[in-house]
Amino acid sequence: MMHPVPPLNPLRTFEVAARLCSLTLAAEELNVSQVAVSRQVKTLEDYLGVALFRRLHRGVELTDEGRQLYEGISHAFQDIATAARRVSRRGRRDILAIQSYTTFSQRWLIPRLTNFHDTHPRIEVRLSSSIAPVDFESQNLDAAIRAGKGDWPNLHSEKLVDVELIPVCTPEYQRQHKLIEPDELGRVRLLHSMARPTDWTAWIKRVGAEVDPEPGIRFENSALAYEAASMDSGVALAVKIFVKRQLQSGSLVAPFGDLTCYSGEGYFLTWPKNSEPSRTLIKFLDWMRDRIKVESYERGADAVE
Repeated sequence: MMHPVPPLNPLRTFEVAARLCSLTLAAEELNVSQVAVSRQVKTLEDYLGVALFRRLHRGVELTDEGRQLYEGISHAFQDIATAARRVSRRGRRDILAIQSYTTFSQRWLIPRLTNFHDTHPRIEVRLSSSIAPVDFESQNLDAAIRAGKGDWPNLHSEKLVDVELIPVCTPEYQRQHKLIEPDELGRVRLLHSMARPTDWTAWIKRVGAEVDPEPGIRFENSALAYEAASMDSGVALAVKIFVKRQLQSGSLVAPFGDLTCYSGEGYFLTWPKNSEPSRTLIKFLDWMRDRIKVESYERGADAVE
């Protein structure tokens, strides 16, 4: 026989007060008076027949029974809030929440989002950027773009593109330092991304250059390294798809031609394995694949010409 669930309003009020360890802060979060919070907590205590808080001179603290109750219900309220957000968000309109790296967002995704919106005007993309791994349990996200080998145990991953690395600098920097062969990198400034710390080592090893990959300037992310390269600060090692437009316009050049290196990693669109992707997410994935395919074809056509 199932035991009846305690009254939900007092239970919710207790959860907030227990989480904040304060009746005053709970009143602020719930937008009610402190008297109302105290009344709701008292109602729950009377229902359960136990004291849930000890009233101290300057605040409250949980009793043993209060702590047991809070530990049992806190995750339940988080699950309810998450489920409600998902239903509410998708029920109102097609909103797609995506997290991506700063460089991927700035260098690839943002310049093309208007095309996605033109193609799917009813879908609103909400884009956030972070280098931290996504936590789908606590973040209200549909998917995240991540770099790696696609072997994350709890994520479904769809590869978008391989990571192809190529050195870039301005035409003036190349002329000034007479960069023709990779060994000449040893007498110029290398620009590093701390988000991709092994890229220069991998590229130098791949082309067999006699260069120490360690010296140079280090930046928090690749976008900053590319920006420094565009200001004649040195040579950056770029993910090729991120500098495609600069190479086409001539604002950046590849001083060693097509000497590239595949890192063995790729960029993937990921979402939890335990959830089915929405139709909106599938449309976004299909669009990304189409854009990358079209641009790869265009790049191949340019090379033939």
